[in-house]
Amino acid sequence: MAKKYKLIYCGVGAEAIEHIRSLKTVDLAIARGTTAMNLLTMEHIPNATLFAKKGDQTVVQWKNEMIAGLKENASILYLTPIVPMIADQVGWSLSQSIPSSDIIIHRGEDLAFGLASLLANYPQSPLVTVDSLVLENKHHPPFSPDNSILIYTIETQDTLLEIQKLLSGLFPQDHLVHPLIHKADGEMSWNKCALSQLGEITHPITILFVPSLTHDSSLESFQEIIAHLRAPEDGCPWDKKQTHDSLRTYLLEETYEALDALDKHDLGSLKEELGDILLQILLHSQIAAEAGEFSMADVLSGINRKIVYRHPHVFKDWVVDGEKEVVQNWESLKGQERLTNGDESRKGMLDGVPISYPALAQAQAIQDRAARVGFDWPDIGPVLDKVMEELEEVRTASTDEERAKELGDLLFALVNVVRWYKVDSESALRQTNLKFRKRFAYIEEQARLSGKDMQKMTLAEMDEFWEQAKEFDV
Repeated sequence: MAKKYKLIYCGVGAEAIEHIRSLKTVDLAIARGTTAMNLLTMEHIPNATLFAKKGDQTVVQWKNEMIAGLKENASILYLTPIVPMIADQVGWSLSQSIPSSDIIIHRGEDLAFGLASLLANYPQSPLVTVDSLVLENKHHPPFSPDNSILIYTIETQDTLLEIQKLLSGLFPQDHLVHPLIHKADGEMSWNKCALSQLGEITHPITILFVPSLTHDSSLESFQEIIAHLRAPEDGCPWDKKQTHDSLRTYLLEETYEALDALDKHDLGSLKEELGDILLQILLHSQIAAEAGEFSMADVLSGINRKIVYRHPHVFKDWVVDGEKEVVQNWESLKGQERLTNGDESRKGMLDGVPISYPALAQAQAIQDRAARVGFDWPDIGPVLDKVMEELEEVRTASTDEERAKELGDLLFALVNVVRWYKVDSESALRQTNLKFRKRFAYIEEQARLSGKDMQKMTLAEMDEFWEQAKEFDV
């Protein structure tokens, strides 16, 4: 049976000092950060320790280690500068499994209030409070550049560098941030520096204030715009009339325009086209939300769960031997999903390849799916032989109908060759189409400059310009 403890949960400030001084005994005193530790030291609190995890130790593991040697009904004092206190991950962990009657809470001062005059220099924005522990091992921040952020208790240089790297994914290097620094002499002061210089700070940071950068860079702000466009009274007449069906063409067009930007390696256009695709996604989600079908949160939750479920080698302890096994596991897990959803009997592996796909992309997707479960040649040799076999059948076809069928088989076999060489057939053909368009446009331009009528030019004349055009291929 677990031991019982008494928790005295205090915020930093004058009220906390008054109550700490009234304590007769404390079996364990824990300080969250240097600011809290200095206060405990000044008050000569015995058994005081600074919160610090070991390596990859979790907060729960740290807590269990700390309280393991305590006696029954021991008193634990926890002092923290984090406001609101509920955001403190350590305090939350300590309070778990302790009855509320055994927890005494003394609120402290809001140390971030010293920012009040500074905030006048920044536009108002939603404020997010984050315990630095929440940012451990994160690859993307759990907030947006539309938010102003308070990050509490950055005690080590490693943590500071990790947070600097994380923030650099959202904010430019010259973005000004404001750390509340706890100096060696015990004094605290608000400073400012560029994000690029944040890692140079050597003193513990009690609070790091990161002002918002924009008001239009979050998914939420874009959702608000789309919802406004479809608002019944003051929305846009065109947007209000759209349905899932009416938007089909636009989704397809925007996807092809993004592919075109990829083919041209035009990153500026790609950025714009991805935004246009996102517009279509949010429009469909907003229409669905208005009809009570699903919300954007449902879309995000669904894809989040799906990706985590299908990557057990990343998010669990599965071990895989290379990319091929990852793909095989992916198909196996998809099959289990179909079984769980009750549609195993109705859906096969190839049902996931949309009929509306362009035929070339559809062929490669079908072959990919089949190969994932081992329905594939062992090496490239038979794949190339199959092309020659299909080509011969085209040559020997006795009727136009038979020849058309054999040409389809030849194209399918060629796509398989492309797949074996790990090339995307749709992209490869688009690149060739683009190359042909450029070369043919060169022939047209040269014919115009030389005063020739293309209708009257010989193939040899056009071929001469064609060869010249090859010199301009990128």
